[in-house]
Amino acid sequence: MSRSTISENLRLFERRHSPRWLTPAAVAIVLMLNDRITSVPIFQRPLNMSRHAGQMALPGGRVHAGETVDECAIREAYEELGVALDERDVLGRLDDFDTESGFRITPVVIWSQADITDLKPSRSEVAKLFVISTPELRETVAAASRRAPHDFSLKFRRVEVFSPTAAILYQFSEVALDGRSCRVADFYQPPFTHR
Repeated sequence: MSRSTISENLRLFERRHSPRWLTPAAVAIVLMLNDRITSVPIFQRPLNMSRHAGQMALPGGRVHAGETVDECAIREAYEELGVALDERDVLGRLDDFDTESGFRITPVVIWSQADITDLKPSRSEVAKLFVISTPELRETVAAASRRAPHDFSLKFRRVEVFSPTAAILYQFSEVALDGRSCRVADFYQPPFTHR
């Protein structure tokens, strides 16, 4: 999957902004090479965290005062995964996603020149790192689209992911990888993700 194809798919996508007043946050969908295959790193948060403990996540967090969502996503990718990026690496954004835990997440798609082996995950924020190739993501999204909405998750080979992260990855696959418009605002968020 090429940078130019993903960038063009995101450029053509009419993203939706959430009208709700929630805490602004951003996540980074970082595209990196793993054995020459475009892949996305995700991770499990440590069990001792006060919020979202043990949940599967993309690098992300609250937008600081005076910070754009792009700057937040870039900062969080560096703090949590040790990958240095800048705004020239940003390819685009997906729909805002309102969480049951009170955040309005803006997913930012970023292309990294680094290799997966260059990652240096933060021990305080990352319990376990997973690398999802874009072919596996597309295959998993196709399988998930045939399941009931109240049973939604993405069942990868090594890990199962629930929304909000699963919804964001689903929309990324449909929009950025396959060029199909797709909305995920109503995707099921299990109760354990509400805290």
